[in-house]
Amino acid sequence: MVEFPPLKNDRLLRAARGEPLDRAPVWVMRQAGRYLPEFRETRKNHDFFEICRTPELAKEVTIQPIDRYGDLLDAAIIFSDILVVPQAMGMEVIMNPGPHFPEPLDTPDDLKRLPETIDVDKELGYVYDAITLTRKELGGRVPLIGFCGAPWTLMAYMIEGGSSKTLQKSKTWLFKHPEESQKLLMRIADVCVTYLVGQARAGAQLLQVFDSNAGDLSPYDFTTFSLPSLKHIATKVKERLGSDAVPMTLFAKGASPTLAARGGYDVIGLDWTVDPRDVSTLPIEISLQGNLDPTVLYGGRDAIEREVRRMCDAFLAGGGGKPHRWIANLGHGITPGVDPEDMRWFLQCVQKYSAGSLD
Repeated sequence: MVEFPPLKNDRLLRAARGEPLDRAPVWVMRQAGRYLPEFRETRKNHDFFEICRTPELAKEVTIQPIDRYGDLLDAAIIFSDILVVPQAMGMEVIMNPGPHFPEPLDTPDDLKRLPETIDVDKELGYVYDAITLTRKELGGRVPLIGFCGAPWTLMAYMIEGGSSKTLQKSKTWLFKHPEESQKLLMRIADVCVTYLVGQARAGAQLLQVFDSNAGDLSPYDFTTFSLPSLKHIATKVKERLGSDAVPMTLFAKGASPTLAARGGYDVIGLDWTVDPRDVSTLPIEISLQGNLDPTVLYGGRDAIEREVRRMCDAFLAGGGGKPHRWIANLGHGITPGVDPEDMRWFLQCVQKYSAGSLD
């Protein structure tokens, strides 16, 4: 067992467990990325997946926002990409400049191209090494988050060959080949289980599953296709980790939070289209994460402060005036054009307005 420095700031983990807090913890999806000039400098000399596959570089990039923002951030998230899972499954993925699969899955017959067995720990061990290095380098300043993509979102990339606004090819699979689709989803889920368990054992203190394409499915189709694989991941990861289990977050963008809450996760991420006061009927043991519209960060300091205060009021109202069970975040990832100082202002405003009533 690897020895790590003691954790100095545990707000994130306490929020995931619903324990009393002085204010909401805050971090941002994609906080280690293109909006930071220090990341762009690193990127000048290294390919995107080279950074992902080189533990020292991944560690460096992961810690860049922690060094920049100091006590304003309550978590780090390991620098990687959801598409390392399809790579581990034998598919080629390149950034050109966005993700591109030269040979996507066109028909169920193409599943024969995927290996029957995968040594996940061997294929993705570089992520584990990056997590261990980063956790040590953080020195206990904040918890470290590990993550993976959800099976439905990964399946969509594997079939579409890249990003798609319509998901025509992948949704056609669901309707035309439902049995093969469900088998593929569970096959991906099994890889995700082993991958997340490995991340936790390497030092990740919270795990997040990103189902970015969840909202492209009807409630029925989400329940039929995506939810079973999401449940499988949460159940099996917790079983395999046992007493070493860490909190788990599901961010099913665009899906009903009520449906997402059936997945067995400790935290449910909300996008900016959801009012947290509308999900007050979720089980009391579930924490929430979110959910400022990322484009607010382009609106200037007054707009950022106004909208952050409105977000905080909504979450505090849903939580009885206390910042328990809420992790402040954007409703999706931060975008490349954001001024880093406006990000700083967002974090400062969250700290200011999320304290709530602590009587």
